[in-house]
Amino acid sequence: MLVAPSILSADFGHLARDVAAICEGGCDLVHVDVMDGHFVPNLTIGPVVVEAVSKAATKPLDIHLMVQNNSFFVELFAPLKPEYISFHIEEEKHPHRLTQKIRSLGIRPAITLNPHTPPEIIEFLLEDVDMVLLMSVNPGFGGQSFIPSVIEKAKRLKVLIEKRNPNCLIEVDGGVNDVNVKELAAAGVDIVVAGSFVYKHPDGIAKAIAELK
Repeated sequence: MLVAPSILSADFGHLARDVAAICEGGCDLVHVDVMDGHFVPNLTIGPVVVEAVSKAATKPLDIHLMVQNNSFFVELFAPLKPEYISFHIEEEKHPHRLTQKIRSLGIRPAITLNPHTPPEIIEFLLEDVDMVLLMSVNPGFGGQSFIPSVIEKAKRLKVLIEKRNPNCLIEVDGGVNDVNVKELAAAGVDIVVAGSFVYKHPDGIAKAIAELK
């Protein structure tokens, strides 16, 4: 299991320290939640802060866009050369075009599904993406409870991926902990995003990442 801690749960007063801590603690990716206050009712960070994150990180960035006007934000963050940029299918009228644009910028394209969105809706896009991110909470805020139905959803997505693009990874974001990560692994999930579990673990960040792995 790959682990991508969400910096949304970090202490933004000591952001460089907290980004370095997850990298030193054994994470695989640094998950960056970008929210615009329109697609979701929250406003987080822009390219100036993410550039600082990229300088502090020794692991690749995994940028999750929760925004309107995806193409604009892709261009905004592309110069930071993240490993992945994911966008929500619910907000994008031309997803195939956008995946091609992301890949042309040397970044791996990924598509995100809200909890209510069935995986079948992206079956004919799977050949064009390197990852699908399943939200296991409603996007917008950290610290929410895991929605169990994502387990079945991941299984259904895995079947589609095996048929269309076996190299495509499945990532799950929201309410992940050391208990439900076992069910997620059994369902075929490759990467978990965890914010509160990692940053608020009583035994520290490295122990939290190790437990998820």
